[in-house]
Amino acid sequence: MMSAINRIYSLQQSKHSWAVLLRLNQSKSQSSTRQTLSPLFLGLVILFSTFTIHAEDQPQSQPTVNTQASSSLTYVGTDVCIDCHENEYKEWQGSDHDMAMRHADTESVLGNFNNAELVSNGKTNRFFKKGTDYWANIADAEGKFNDYKISYTFGFKPLQQYMVEFEDGRIQLIPFAWDSRPKADGGQRWFNLYPDMKKTDEFFWTNTGQNWNFMCADCHSTNLKKNYDKATDTYNTSWFEINVGCEACHGAASEHMAWTEKQNTTTLHTGFDRDLGLAVKEWVYQEGKTTLQPKSITPTDQIKVCAQCHSRRMQLNEDANHVKDKFLDRYMLSMITPELYEDDGQIFDEDYVLGSFLQSKMHDKGVVCSNCHNPHTTELKIPKEAVCNQCHIASEYTAEKHTFHEAGTDGAQCTSCHMPQTTYMQVDPRRDHSWQVPRPDLSKNIGTPNVCTSCHEDKDTGWADKQVGKWFPNSPYRNKAHFANAFYAADLGYQNAGDSLSYIAQDIKQSDIIRASALQRLERYPSRNSVVALARAVKNDNEMIRLGAVQGSAPYPFSQRWQIIEKLLTDSVLAVRAEAAGALASSWQEMTPVQREKLTAPLQDYIDIQNFNADRGFGRTNLGNIYLAQGLYEQAEKEYLGAISVEPNFANSYANLADLYRGQGRDKDTITTLQQGMKAQPNSALLPYSAGLAMFRQKNQSETIRYLQLATEIDANNPQYWYVYGLAVESNNVSEAGKSLEKAYNLSGNPQHLFALCDLQVRNKSPSASVCISQLEKIAPQEAVKQLKAKMK
Repeated sequence: MMSAINRIYSLQQSKHSWAVLLRLNQSKSQSSTRQTLSPLFLGLVILFSTFTIHAEDQPQSQPTVNTQASSSLTYVGTDVCIDCHENEYKEWQGSDHDMAMRHADTESVLGNFNNAELVSNGKTNRFFKKGTDYWANIADAEGKFNDYKISYTFGFKPLQQYMVEFEDGRIQLIPFAWDSRPKADGGQRWFNLYPDMKKTDEFFWTNTGQNWNFMCADCHSTNLKKNYDKATDTYNTSWFEINVGCEACHGAASEHMAWTEKQNTTTLHTGFDRDLGLAVKEWVYQEGKTTLQPKSITPTDQIKVCAQCHSRRMQLNEDANHVKDKFLDRYMLSMITPELYEDDGQIFDEDYVLGSFLQSKMHDKGVVCSNCHNPHTTELKIPKEAVCNQCHIASEYTAEKHTFHEAGTDGAQCTSCHMPQTTYMQVDPRRDHSWQVPRPDLSKNIGTPNVCTSCHEDKDTGWADKQVGKWFPNSPYRNKAHFANAFYAADLGYQNAGDSLSYIAQDIKQSDIIRASALQRLERYPSRNSVVALARAVKNDNEMIRLGAVQGSAPYPFSQRWQIIEKLLTDSVLAVRAEAAGALASSWQEMTPVQREKLTAPLQDYIDIQNFNADRGFGRTNLGNIYLAQGLYEQAEKEYLGAISVEPNFANSYANLADLYRGQGRDKDTITTLQQGMKAQPNSALLPYSAGLAMFRQKNQSETIRYLQLATEIDANNPQYWYVYGLAVESNNVSEAGKSLEKAYNLSGNPQHLFALCDLQVRNKSPSASVCISQLEKIAPQEAVKQLKAKMK
């Protein structure tokens, strides 16, 4: 009789998607269930989706080449601007932009380098001077203390960081920062930003997470060129100005200077390639509204300019014009994911504003950054108490009518309830820019944070919800349906989450970034409703939504996925067509010559992006995946080894290299690679999981179980690990197998996992089998239930 885990490898896909052929996914730690749909159904959905919501149509377009307004534009430097823009220059001096990065000298360094000491984790770190140079004596990755010269300062308030330059061109941020707040506020001290960081962690100070060239440089300097040499793994990074100067936002000013020399002030075009003006020139009162409304909204480039730095994103290149074209031509914006945001869109990790702002009504109404902020000082342009009253009619938002907190207190401030703060880097509070209405009713149901109980720590969400209901009995928000419920259900693996996500993805009342994020989450929920949502998304005018469709199409077999996203291969936006090509390229061996030809140009775009990011493990691993799919094994191996070399703690490179060796029958190399990876990155559950499967192939039962159990211990919330561990341990411990399969089902809600549990109980004549089958009948195809009932006879 076939063993339980062996059935994983023998099962073939059925029309009910019950069987999953377990294989190591090239880019994720969890295999996907592929949904097979009728070709006729799929074709009709794609054909007629354009007629169901006309506003979603998007004409077919060809890739465009991004260029600046003029190829002759060159940088001239901030000093050239002073004569004509003296006031703006004075405002800029000493601002966050001015102090973004500086050479370490007496004017820039705020920290105490007068033989100061900081004891951290029982070890003494010293900060001192040698002549005019600043130095730190701190430990390297091996724990050895060395003297490092501080070359640059980074920021200045509420903390200042310091950077060390190495011979290979790498510039790294040391883990110790200076708290520049006043002493009365707890500042004027050295502190360890990452006291719990280990050398295997991405953000250990000598690792890639603290590498300035990749992580920080593009935002903290003007006209930055990374200049990474893949062949030698070195940098020759350059900038025009070390900090964020005038041209970082306004663009290269050579033509502007030529315009000033003509003294022709009647010409509207001033020589810049962008418009940084307000989108709304006039706000007007409308009867029945408590806020002023935009008289009209005109296009402006301001948000895209600010977004370059004030967003969580990945850089795609240094050449595309993200200002005059699309932001996604140069940057890949992070969506609203569980790793970065709460399920209701509130900030969780460091999100740098844009992802929050795009969710807001402010953005929808045409508000831009400079409506509230002075871009030169980087501070609010008027006192905080007055900023909101520019549009919100003050008489309608008094303590008596709206805040219900005593006037003048923190609770009466607009920002306290609608822009809650989260403190990052221990001392740096940042406000949420999604301007959400407090929803303690959501907190009650799905556990999202709310400002009421974050302030009133002695109260619970039930109290807060009742209080809000008392204050706003006719509120259109309280108990209103919210996308957070769908996102929460998807996080927990509820089977009906796919339908809810599909609805959110097609709801034009939702912000584009929320719709795009819903589409991304559909990758775990293939269904007919999902296909409808994806088919409409690829025709949408918004590039984020089209991009979301690429990831959302992941669970479908190649023939169906091609039908869904093939249109995006000629998308006008780089990120969309490149991601579509990268997604489809994994099925290279299934493609016809015509399909491969169509993939050629956008796939080169994808490859160019990975080469630009070849200083990180993910860039080289993605290249290895492409070459592996194409059968170019030597090139794939070279890229995977390169990924391990540049980023030893990146787990996926080991897993994918091991998978390549497995396919070549190099079992010894497979195990050696995975063991090397587990040593380099002990926090990865993917590596012991892969090792467990490798040991199973070698018929080493005890090592199979040991590694799979380790995977469940490292990532106890991954249902796939519990599922496979349960199947593997059955021959040794039926009770343990049952608990593991039950755990897998409770985490995923996947009928396949419940089927495996019921099958286990039936085969082992458990008295719980009947109860299990009764539960299965509610969610599984009748054919599967009949099979189990037949075994009980």
